[in-house]
Amino acid sequence: MAFTGLPPDTDADVARVTETLAMITPRWNVRILLALSGGPLRYTEVAAKVPWLQSGQLHPKLQSLCDAGLVQRTVHAPRHVTYGHTDRVASLLPVLPVIVTWAEQYLEKPDRPLPAIEQIEDSLTLLTRRHAAAILWTLKIRGETGGRALAGFVLPGSYWNTIYPPLRQLVADGLVETAGSGRPYRLSAAGDGLGPVLGALSAWSAGQPLEQAAQHPVWGRPNAAPAPQTWVSNQPQQAPAPTPAPARSGRTSPPAWQNTDLFSHATPSRPKPALPAGGPRR
Repeated sequence: MAFTGLPPDTDADVARVTETLAMITPRWNVRILLALSGGPLRYTEVAAKVPWLQSGQLHPKLQSLCDAGLVQRTVHAPRHVTYGHTDRVASLLPVLPVIVTWAEQYLEKPDRPLPAIEQIEDSLTLLTRRHAAAILWTLKIRGETGGRALAGFVLPGSYWNTIYPPLRQLVADGLVETAGSGRPYRLSAAGDGLGPVLGALSAWSAGQPLEQAAQHPVWGRPNAAPAPQTWVSNQPQQAPAPTPAPARSGRTSPPAWQNTDLFSHATPSRPKPALPAGGPRR
């Protein structure tokens, strides 16, 4: 069943990006993934890197990331278990600086310098607003569009007035703008500037190299795109008998930036949650 009223390929693209955002946006998920970027860690070691999470909170977070195929749980012995990145996360990490770049350019400047991790969390909060991806895709494709027509693409089969609450939220966030009641809607400069971010998330979710973002048919320069590749979640594995660990293969090259760069400013002992209504007017 169609997710939107957009063409099938575009509909599938929006659905993949929406699912990706649902995996990485929940509170603390990006911080946990960054904590694991230095290599596999035991549970207590992960907990030490995210001290604001209580033990009862960390375990379900790790389990959900394992279920999503982003973290690999490896059993070395009955009392020796480690958690580490899957190859999928190695290719996801370079997307994070793209998000930071957009946030630094378009989000309202705070009173104090924010660490990059908070910029990422604030940006992801905006992108996971209800129907945000479908609305942004539709406005990018169609340009100025009235509310009723927009509802036909974003919420096919639903009463057209239901488009207005998510639209008003995106207007308040500064990603969409309108000249007034009854006037068409269009992407703001900040919304249109999301091209590199959404193109990169689209490429990653389709199993394509991030370089493909520039050729995204909606958010980049249209070009023939390779067919999407599928992937499945990794299941827990038993570790082999104690032998020197083989070199990892098939991993993408690490990004030029270091994971510590995402914490470039001092963070409080218990980080603030992502802003409930960030955006250009944060």
